[in-house]
Amino acid sequence: MSVLLSDVVAGSAVGLRGRLWRLSAAELRAAAVLASAEILRLEAVRVAVVDVLSLRPDDQVIASRGVGAWLAANTMLQVRDGKKIAALGAALRPFPAVAARFDCGDCSFEHAVLIVAFCESPPKGMPDEALPKCIDLLLAAASGVEATTTKVRNVIATLERIFESDEIPPAEDVDRNELRIASTLNGRVVVRGDFDALTGEMLLSALSNLTMPTPAPDGTPDARSAAKRTADGFTELIRRYLDCANTGTDGGQRPHVNVHINARDLAEHRDCAATPTDGGSVSDLDVGHMPWLGPLSVSQTRLLGCDCFLSTVLLDDHGAPLDAKPGKRLLTAEQRVALIARDKGCAFPGCTCVPAWTDAHHIRHWANGGPTVMNNLVLLCRSHHRLMHRKSGFVGKWEIRIGVDNKPWFIPPPSIDPQRHPRPANTTFTT
Repeated sequence: MSVLLSDVVAGSAVGLRGRLWRLSAAELRAAAVLASAEILRLEAVRVAVVDVLSLRPDDQVIASRGVGAWLAANTMLQVRDGKKIAALGAALRPFPAVAARFDCGDCSFEHAVLIVAFCESPPKGMPDEALPKCIDLLLAAASGVEATTTKVRNVIATLERIFESDEIPPAEDVDRNELRIASTLNGRVVVRGDFDALTGEMLLSALSNLTMPTPAPDGTPDARSAAKRTADGFTELIRRYLDCANTGTDGGQRPHVNVHINARDLAEHRDCAATPTDGGSVSDLDVGHMPWLGPLSVSQTRLLGCDCFLSTVLLDDHGAPLDAKPGKRLLTAEQRVALIARDKGCAFPGCTCVPAWTDAHHIRHWANGGPTVMNNLVLLCRSHHRLMHRKSGFVGKWEIRIGVDNKPWFIPPPSIDPQRHPRPANTTFTT
């Protein structure tokens, strides 16, 4: 029985792979092209429908606080994606030439977004009568199978240079500054920004010392890529700002990272928080929760809990608050000074991380009854702190004990030392 290309594109993907083996390579290529064209067509249909619905919202759309949020609530889209679809539909209204090219499937969603963004905020030196010709140039770069985002961006950059205003050069125009922060499906965060030269200079200057390669104690070069060093430096920059800067208040408190978790879950710390046990539901899993980005693993929550500002809220069986106790700092300033005097930085053997880059780690976590006292605390850099909070049985798991000298000793895993001989803290310093 033959397999028609039209059936491949119009039908369901259920069981399709078994039937596709009957097609030749040329037919498979044709099917891929047809499917891509169909996706562009349906994308344009969705944008048009959502745009008209936004102009004539009913009670369901109004109750969802906008058509984008409604679309996300009734499909498998994320809210940000639903809002992007609604925003493009509205943005296309004043630019019929762009809308026509998008509707006929000769301009992708992403390229249409770039073009209307340029049209809405053209270079300050560009006269109004030049806009139609600019749109033609942009559509030419965005049309056809050879169209790429790089080509579209190059045309935009060229037009911005041509119509550059003598008043404020683009490199100094703070009105163009943008910073977009979005969460991904796997819980990570994507950051994209566009800044004026001065802001960029300040950012690069602030990151300069934090992103330098740091050789290992034995002289081995830093194995991190430049991008990884920049990411680590940016994380440290934010951490120092939240710890030390005059940040003002946000909701009645200085802004910092807030994580919520049940005290019982934090103390129990099941070996695997990713699988329900004893027939429990997913909602019963021991997991932290962040106000901005949602779920956080219990191991990472415990890591943050080592050196935190603790607030206790008593809840009833339905999760409603009954009482709240004033927040308290687990680690006092005096204790941190004493830890720095004892450990002189990250105490992990061979680590050279300075005290300013360290966390105070509870050897026995306070949620399991571990006290916040010197003999239960040790300074660790963020990398080694994460190591100590890995799941039980992790191949790189180390143990920490306070020796008779009242200093921390580190016991390596069998994979590193089968005899597990204790190692003194931070041998790079004279103790």
